Amino acid sequence: MATLTVIHVVLSLAGIGSGVVVLRGLLRGARLDGWTAIFLTTSIATTLSGFVFPYHGFLPVHGVGVASIIALAVAIVARYGRRLAGNWRAMYAVSAVAALYLNVVVLVAQLFMKVPALAAMAPTLAERPFVISQVALFVLFAGLAIAAVRQFRVPFNSIDRSIDR
Repeated sequence: MATLTVIHVVLSLAGIGSGVVVLRGLLRGARLDGWTAIFLTTSIATTLSGFVFPYHGFLPVHGVGVASIIALAVAIVARYGRRLAGNWRAMYAVSAVAALYLNVVVLVAQLFMKVPALAAMAPTLAERPFVISQVALFVLFAGLAIAAVRQFRVPFNSIDRSIDR
């Protein structure tokens, strides 16, 4: 099980890291095709690998995993199936930011469970420090999603600004 945990953590960190790059691209109006493929692939892999761990009953983390799969599916359809045409461009921006947000939510929860100083502040993940961190994350990512939709528009000229920069 330790190997699965290491693989899951590496995939998760790769998904978050590449997701930050993709988000930066969205905020600059760029598609960043290569980074997008890495982000979507590692995010799907980390979400699916999370369901392989042994568990008893449906836990909150499983709800996050289901929401992540839905967000990633919308992002894939919008990006590759609908090629960012029309409203699919905004749907891609929102769903990609949502998928990154969900990855970060799990990261923060894991930090509160594994880092002794954070675990002491919120041992049950119901205490004020944890709740405040989650609310702050939500507000931050909601703002980033709005900004991504505004910035990730169809290029004004015939030259596609979407190349990796």
